[in-house]
Amino acid sequence: MACNKPVVEKVINNSGKKWVFVEQSGNKSIIFTFQMEKPVQITFTGDFTCKLDEKGRVLLPAAFIKQMASCMQEKFVLKKDIFDSCLVLYPMVEWEQQNQFLRQNTSSYNREHKQFLRGFFKGTAEVILDANNRLLLPKRLLDEIGADREIVLAGNLGVIEIWNKADYDNIEGGGENIAFLAEKIMGNLNNDGGAPKNTSGE
Repeated sequence: MACNKPVVEKVINNSGKKWVFVEQSGNKSIIFTFQMEKPVQITFTGDFTCKLDEKGRVLLPAAFIKQMASCMQEKFVLKKDIFDSCLVLYPMVEWEQQNQFLRQNTSSYNREHKQFLRGFFKGTAEVILDANNRLLLPKRLLDEIGADREIVLAGNLGVIEIWNKADYDNIEGGGENIAFLAEKIMGNLNNDGGAPKNTSGE
């Protein structure tokens, strides 16, 4: 009796999250489905005044190291912010998610999209955390924000913003303008126009 050799086929769906393995033997097929884990989310909290050394290296605050405990990162991408005079430091896992978002929402056949992408990626640099938890920040990027020896590393969701200390000290952290923006942005997240719904069950 002839026996067909097992054939294993690997298929990934459009979402990029589900792997399907098909094993065929004779006239029978066995399908195994595996759901990939969701991407790890890192949230950076706090702002810290740090000093650059003569080589342009900065010690990454211990709090940020601790906040990456669930997904420790050694490689980062650094770029100039598109809105403000600061640099944005992306952990590689956050950068890859950003790239995935851009791929899904832009077209290489759209002239405006291509112009935006060129500007977005212009000047980016990969930086690596050394054995002493220091990052070497490129001088050309530090010059773009007018950085002195004292800088501020500020957590902002999944990224770290790097500011010249004098500029960061001038940022408004409260007052009527922030209250207005909070109401305008957060107050209209739901159809009823109210504040975000309480999801804690209280």
